[in-house]
Amino acid sequence: MPQSFASLAAIRDAPFDAIIDVRSPAEYAEDRVPGAISLPVLSNAERAMVGTIYTQDAPFRARKVGAALVARNAAAHIEGPLADMDGGWRPLVYCWRGGQRSGSFASILSQIGWRADLIAGGYRSYRRLVVAAMHEAALPQSLILLDGYTGTAKTELLALLGARGVQVVDLEGLAAHRGSLFGGTGTAQPAQKGFESALAQAFDRFDPARPVVVEAESSKIGDLLIPGSVWRAMRAAPRFQISAPLQARARYLTRSYADMVADPQVLAATLDQLIPFHGHEAVKAWRALAQAGDFVTLAAQLMQRHYDPRYAKSRGSGVDAALLRLDLPDLGGQDLDQAADRLALACNSYLPPGVSAP
Repeated sequence: MPQSFASLAAIRDAPFDAIIDVRSPAEYAEDRVPGAISLPVLSNAERAMVGTIYTQDAPFRARKVGAALVARNAAAHIEGPLADMDGGWRPLVYCWRGGQRSGSFASILSQIGWRADLIAGGYRSYRRLVVAAMHEAALPQSLILLDGYTGTAKTELLALLGARGVQVVDLEGLAAHRGSLFGGTGTAQPAQKGFESALAQAFDRFDPARPVVVEAESSKIGDLLIPGSVWRAMRAAPRFQISAPLQARARYLTRSYADMVADPQVLAATLDQLIPFHGHEAVKAWRALAQAGDFVTLAAQLMQRHYDPRYAKSRGSGVDAALLRLDLPDLGGQDLDQAADRLALACNSYLPPGVSAP
């Protein structure tokens, strides 16, 4: 009997041994239920072929061709990844909308003796839960922004806070992008739906009574938009303000972007994208610094002339009072450890507006 789930937590806690996504590899790559394994009953090409037959020839022929393909692919999965599953194994199966692909595969598994169930409504019902959590409902947790100019080690501080038991979400990590023109990590960004799934899963596991720390970002990280519920909470959130001297930030940024420093062609191409903002002569001078290997001076000039003014403008003149301000003179390991200790203490004592101490 198809299983209906009223929340993301209900799917996470469902008593199944595995969640199986039988959609095509392309559908799975875009987004999937957290923890689902991919056992496609139609490949990308097969799915396209069956769809073409359905619309351009006859639905009956499409179903016949599709059934043969599903049977062959199911046999390969049973003889392959599922070969060692014992008789008590219990899988939860889904496709796009809980229809023929998942129904056919679950039926075959059930005939073997496995207790296979379906997700009612398939992936679409899961996606509705993500949309509700990430776009419609308010986040159950309060947020605190970790804010500061470029190069103030915010991402590293997030990791240090997480190691100290603070609830954190690394937006840039989930988006596979460092949030600036130079922010590409060499890894393709996930699809928007996949990014939202990862965010929804992260927040779903957090204690709503404790704050969550996220890095202050614009509404877009690379090509991905921060979903509405998170963005609204970020805009209303108080801040931890981190500051450091320009030269310390330049040294830190050079270390953090070592991958780009190591690839002169990528660095030069990225600098060329600044021509519309600063003109040919400025970019020519920056390229000369890169060619000379003076990356600390390059980073300092880029922050002074490009990133810092944009940060100041985005923050505006009416900056709200920060919960905690930390001035880090060096951004070395000891500085960051001490900063993380103070930030963790502030998180543990933070009470959102309207909440009284017990």
